Amino acid sequence: MKDLNYDAVVIGGGAAGMAAALELDRAGFSCALIEREEQLGGILIQCIHNGFGLHEFGEELTGPEFAERLEAKIRSSAVAVYLGTTVCSFHAAGPGDAEEACKELFCASPALGMLRIRARAVVLAMGCRERNRGNVRIPGARPAGVYTAGLAQRLVNIEGYIPGREAVIIGSGDIGLIMARRMSWVGCTVRAVVEIMPYPAGLTRNIVQCLHDFDIPLYLSSQTTNIFGNDRVEGIEVTPMENGALVPEKAFRIDCDTVLLSVGLVPENELSKAAGVELNGTTNGPVVDSSLMTSLDGVFACGNVLHVHDLVDWVAEEARRAGQHAVLWLRGEHPCSQVQVKAGSNVRYVNPGKLNALADNKIYLRSLIVKNDAVLEVRLDRKIIKSVKKNHVQPSEMITFNLGKTELAGASAASVLEFAIV
Repeated sequence: MKDLNYDAVVIGGGAAGMAAALELDRAGFSCALIEREEQLGGILIQCIHNGFGLHEFGEELTGPEFAERLEAKIRSSAVAVYLGTTVCSFHAAGPGDAEEACKELFCASPALGMLRIRARAVVLAMGCRERNRGNVRIPGARPAGVYTAGLAQRLVNIEGYIPGREAVIIGSGDIGLIMARRMSWVGCTVRAVVEIMPYPAGLTRNIVQCLHDFDIPLYLSSQTTNIFGNDRVEGIEVTPMENGALVPEKAFRIDCDTVLLSVGLVPENELSKAAGVELNGTTNGPVVDSSLMTSLDGVFACGNVLHVHDLVDWVAEEARRAGQHAVLWLRGEHPCSQVQVKAGSNVRYVNPGKLNALADNKIYLRSLIVKNDAVLEVRLDRKIIKSVKKNHVQPSEMITFNLGKTELAGASAASVLEFAIV
């Protein structure tokens, strides 16, 4: 087993991991970037459509182009990159440990064998994974032709295979919407997109560009109640919902040979959980404070492993801040005056879970409702300290804004910050 030592280790070589590693390297700390795939970039490599980079680089890029920008910076830095390397476990030493400042990671690499890496700080940037058929429990047989939308995207864009000729997409998440367009471009007929909620799960621009522009029907408040076929998918049964209940007498069949599932993403946190990181029951990501540090000292989280983002630009931005806070932690600087955050009415979650009353804070949250002319209220101990007008809010679009230290004046460790949409 090879023993290696670094000031920091970043787990995950996607946009989040690369952005965080660059900050650590820029500050002069030794950093290892560990990626289980054979190349950097993460999911961006298979996202060949444009729409990336407008905030981060000031121009519209494809996914691979966005990844290449960051990878070029990594290659010109002193960051040690370990590709094809899987972190099997890591141990964050607890109070009383003789070397409690260090974390120990055990990694496996076909090229390098087993590695034991010790570091003072760890940044979690493992991204997320797709929910599959087992997560949504669709009845029916188990024929060939059922894929997650992300797998179909990889088959088409990377491997050069077309999964089928007549497809139905279950769920209106962004990957599914983008694949509706992509499948249409490669000659597949997309029969419909079926969404159980009364509103789309993806961004409005993707509804317009990927469905409306291709005349693809979108069935809202509709549940897929059966998948037909034995050897190969032959069709699905769709049952409309009214007032939250299925209406079986209105059920109908859509013939197809392929089903793509776009039913949500889950932060990849098996490694975090095994290490003892406290997880948020709503986001399934780590609970973090204003410095994006988890419940384990010196262990930070950012990007989709923390909470699922709608734009990779926000992922890179958040990851840079995680890297900067890791730098401060390595220098012995720790945030103080942490104020507890609470998700109030019509707010699904707020990240981070604590804010620094003595600094400016970047907030990320998601709405539980679809509403025009909404107002986001920030309440400190029930007193409104900030109101932000929003022309439109919906669950699929993340809301980001800043909360300054002047607005948090007077907050104490016993205070509670509540965020609500009215």
